[in-house]
Amino acid sequence: MREYSLNLLTSACAALALAVAAPLPGHAAGKIVCWKDASGKTIGCGDTVPPEYRDAATRELDSRGVTRKTVESAEDVARRREEAQAQARQKAEEEKKMTEQRRQDSTLIATFSNTGEIDAKRDREIQTLDFQIKQERAALKSVTERYDNLMARKEGPKKPSKPAPAGAQDELTRVESEKTRLEESIAAKEKEKEELKKKYADMKARYSQLRGGAGGTQKK
Repeated sequence: MREYSLNLLTSACAALALAVAAPLPGHAAGKIVCWKDASGKTIGCGDTVPPEYRDAATRELDSRGVTRKTVESAEDVARRREEAQAQARQKAEEEKKMTEQRRQDSTLIATFSNTGEIDAKRDREIQTLDFQIKQERAALKSVTERYDNLMARKEGPKKPSKPAPAGAQDELTRVESEKTRLEESIAAKEKEKEELKKKYADMKARYSQLRGGAGGTQKK
């Protein structure tokens, strides 16, 4: 029953287009234009498109009801333009990344003769970080001891006859700030060291790929 109703509706629309397209007595055969709503459904046909549907999608038929021309709606045109612009931006971004990758590859090949040299550079940078971390850990140990002593003095038994030294709170604040700074700096350097290992691992993998998997001949 549903299929029958759809066929009937289709036939009715075709008949309407042909009827409107048929020339009236005393008039020459001409074109007819059908316009659609936002969903793409044909809602009317005539000699001209009503003003309120000027931006809608249209279909132009000849006197025999044959479609001769279709026009997209203004909304469809704008959407298609935005899609084209988005694709152009994506393509430009991809080309930019490819150019940068080629530059990095060229630098990589020109800088190292083998993967052993990459390992050596990584180890030197990690050694520098380890030295800095060792120094800061020693400083943190000293500052933490100073901080603990100040806190113990602050939280110890109160002796009214012996007031806290002037500036004791300022000293505690300063030491606490330095302790926090060192802790954050050590954590940042530990994170930097892990990122460094990953960076050089990726660099070695890319180098081997560019060299056809050989990785170059390591120097002894």
